[in-house]
Amino acid sequence: MPIRLDIKKKLSVSSERVKSVDIHPTESWALAALYSGNVTIWDYESGSNVKTFEVSELPVRCAKFITRKQWFVASSDDMRLRVYNYNTMEKIKDFEAHSDYIRYVEVHPTLPYFLTSSDDMTIKCWDWDRGFDCTQLFEGHAHYVMMVKFNPKDSNTFASASLDRSIKVWGLGSPLPHYTLEGHERGVNCIDYYPSGDKPYILSGADDRTVKIWDYQTKSIVHSLDGHSHNICAVLFHPKLPLICSASEDGTVRLWQSTTYRAETTLNYGMERAWALAATRETTKLAIGFDEGCVVVELGSDDAVVSMDGTGKVVWAKNNEIQTTTVRGLAGGEGDDALPDGERLPVVPRDLGSCELYPQSIKHNCNGRFIAVCGDGEFIIYTAQALRNKAFGQAIDFVWSATGTGDYAIRESVNRVKFFKNFKESRAIKPATASADALYGGQLLGVKGGDSAVLFYDWDSGEFVRKIDVAPKEVYWSDSGNLVLIACEDSAYVLSYNAAVTASAIAMGQVSPEDGVDGSFDLLFEINDSISSGEWVGDCFIYCNNAGRLNYSVGGKIQTLVHLDTNSSGATMHNVLGYLAKEDRVYLVDKSLNIVSYRVMLAVLQYQTAVMRGDFDAANELLPSIPESEYTTIARFLEAQGFKEEALEVTTDEDHKFDLSLELGKIDVAHELMKQTPPDEKNSIDTMAKWKKLSDAALKISDFELTEACSLASDDFPGLLLLYSAIGNFEGMEQLAKMAQEKGKTNIAFVSYLLTGNVEECANLLIATNRLPEAAFFARTYLPSRVEEIVSLWKEDLSKVSETAANALADPVSNPEHFPDRDVALQVEKMFLAQREATRATGISASDYPTAKNDLDLDLIALVKSQGGGGAAPPPP
Repeated sequence: MPIRLDIKKKLSVSSERVKSVDIHPTESWALAALYSGNVTIWDYESGSNVKTFEVSELPVRCAKFITRKQWFVASSDDMRLRVYNYNTMEKIKDFEAHSDYIRYVEVHPTLPYFLTSSDDMTIKCWDWDRGFDCTQLFEGHAHYVMMVKFNPKDSNTFASASLDRSIKVWGLGSPLPHYTLEGHERGVNCIDYYPSGDKPYILSGADDRTVKIWDYQTKSIVHSLDGHSHNICAVLFHPKLPLICSASEDGTVRLWQSTTYRAETTLNYGMERAWALAATRETTKLAIGFDEGCVVVELGSDDAVVSMDGTGKVVWAKNNEIQTTTVRGLAGGEGDDALPDGERLPVVPRDLGSCELYPQSIKHNCNGRFIAVCGDGEFIIYTAQALRNKAFGQAIDFVWSATGTGDYAIRESVNRVKFFKNFKESRAIKPATASADALYGGQLLGVKGGDSAVLFYDWDSGEFVRKIDVAPKEVYWSDSGNLVLIACEDSAYVLSYNAAVTASAIAMGQVSPEDGVDGSFDLLFEINDSISSGEWVGDCFIYCNNAGRLNYSVGGKIQTLVHLDTNSSGATMHNVLGYLAKEDRVYLVDKSLNIVSYRVMLAVLQYQTAVMRGDFDAANELLPSIPESEYTTIARFLEAQGFKEEALEVTTDEDHKFDLSLELGKIDVAHELMKQTPPDEKNSIDTMAKWKKLSDAALKISDFELTEACSLASDDFPGLLLLYSAIGNFEGMEQLAKMAQEKGKTNIAFVSYLLTGNVEECANLLIATNRLPEAAFFARTYLPSRVEEIVSLWKEDLSKVSETAANALADPVSNPEHFPDRDVALQVEKMFLAQREATRATGISASDYPTAKNDLDLDLIALVKSQGGGGAAPPPP
């Protein structure tokens, strides 16, 4: 059976001829060496050009990443090697390496070496720890050496391909080849080793248009692949998939199964001759270099093939190898012993054995006793503990039932689905749709229809239950079977399922062939998010979305637990593996089979679910089982749902409690909380801001006493100025002036002194702050008796800057002609001070304002003069 890989083009860029490609093992980068002399790094997730290096004026024939040094090495037709740091773009080394064109560069997997092969018929080994010295020279080929490859099973040996029609195998310690493989009729252009150690195979491609698989132990040809119509330029065993890939000057890339050697598919992107191939064991990507550009394709999904049962046992596939482990207790512990959320779990895998087919999915059955491995259009059911074969067959799709241990269904074709009960076929149906495109397991069997719908069937009877007109990506059933989530491309729908109504209708024969069972499903709510994977925990759904967030939905309300790592295009790299209620943890796995966990308390989820149902009695019963450390989380959830009173009762966070009490108008509660502020936090910015909030809240309800107390506690001098002036608090204003002056708030102090009539302190404040010009003019108006004193201070200060300017200042003693009516002004000052003393004890009543306001317009100098006060007018100047 074919592997049935869904091939997606991730990158397609036009450029000059691409002679070499490489894929970075951790970044989503493809490295392309161009005939123009440039080397370009492309991001195949975003399609962007990351960096371009102008390496040479002549063609660059090969470029390879050296990821452990953050370098790449490039060979060009000027016979030179150049090494660059791909992060800083710094050129590390530039030197002449051969006496003819350098065809290939091969980097050692662990040692600080790389090999180069050349048209000068030699191979050289370079050691970058020794300043890129040539440490070994290998001679023996009689024509151009086109490629060299290290053996992954024994990295001290390598193979070389030459146009002398031979393949030679060498050791790093000897200048002569160990042996030679001959069998191609024309020059050999490319070679590759089998990536794992279980098969001693070398792959080769030649100008005789064939791909040959060699057993290097018996030195014989295992198989020869025909199909290309021109020279073969690149071959490889895909390190993650059971595929052989070959690229040819006929413009095609052919894929073959590496076990059966059956031709899988042919890729032709119309970009003329294909020159180079690259892949990594970390992803299912394949990079291809053409005459007219570079293409990166994804051969099927690179998501981890993994499944976890309800007890924490995990089974995964690495190529054909099946391994198991457990995550129970790995993230446990208290305090410092607990593994932090998001840390990779130290799992210890155990080999279960090898699978006869290439696994593309693994699924546990409902109780975890069996696993189904699917791939190559076949399925095999194994026991989960010992990998013993229980059942097998051919199927396009396979799904388990949510109840029966040995109950499952398979899709044989687009119009035939078979049911199995206790591992034995029970019935077959033809779904009521134009084509059945996928199956979904669970409480009911779901069939994806070609008409953008999902059809549900009863497991026991095979009866049609209901058709839901949405195009699903996946269907998730809750453990109780009463809820189902249908995940679509950009949204998801949560429906309730009434099993009793369905069972009754089936028993009484009241199932409509067109509509199924009325009342079997009801839409509860829609989730406007793109769900990539998820798991029901009770009535709560925990999921990863495509943007890399771990969320959970309770009653349609979405809460974000954590922001996960994403790739360069912003897509998530994790899938939800499962949830263990005993450990209150959700487990996630990434594409490299790294498992992480996050704490999500089951009791908290149950509490939130009860709240969403409006069942506060049940919620209150659950509350004592929840640790107090989670109370604030619950309180914020209650607040988001509008239950602020309940949130105030639950929360243990003082800041949250304070905010809630203000929102609910419980000023006294907020005040009590502020009184309990620890001494070391009383002067903090946060505490001052809280006092200001409380002051504003008290002012809204005209609680002036509390407003004053809050403003005093927070040193809110502007607020106190507004309050005292509004309510006529004379004593408070006097105290405010002193406090503001002590704290350096001179503007507030000046206004407070002025409003209380303390003009002497106003003048003193201006003098103390060296505002002498303002002090002089202030005294000219309010304190004429101090004009001479202040002007002399002003002169003294100004003389430091300009003696001329200082001498130009006039004072009442030296220049009386400039101060007309000064004697009258002194009388007015005495009158003002006398009236201030007379009213100090009682103040001026607010009821006097209608008449007192007119005094503001009086010309006191003219008034005193009209009453016969003052001296003679001064002589004219």
